[in-house]
Amino acid sequence: MSRQSIHTERAPQAIGTYSQAVRAGNTVYLSGQVPFDPATMQLVSGDFEAQVRRVFENLKAVAEAAGGSLAQAVKFTIFLTDLAHFAKVNEVMALYCAKPYPARSTIGVAQLPRGAQVEIECVLHLD
Repeated sequence: MSRQSIHTERAPQAIGTYSQAVRAGNTVYLSGQVPFDPATMQLVSGDFEAQVRRVFENLKAVAEAAGGSLAQAVKFTIFLTDLAHFAKVNEVMALYCAKPYPARSTIGVAQLPRGAQVEIECVLHLD
């Protein structure tokens, strides 16, 4: 099975040795996105909700670059520096995902790159 690296200018550029996403067959593995503005590569300003919305917009852009959408997400993994934000993530995620919801894990972590409060990675299955 061949692998194809996915890249878009509409999402933050990789800050390490990884691709924004990799497609293998009909599966697309999206790297974790933090709330960086793709134009400035800086953390978005504002409250936690603004950070979560930026993360989902970044994921959406990468999914579209792969030829899909977040409607084809089968799994999200969410990393939070404060699990008290769990309900806000649910609220924002409902704006980007419809039933049947994808599988999901949420993990509390001590810190994330550049002071982000949230990072989300995703797996898509393209039809």
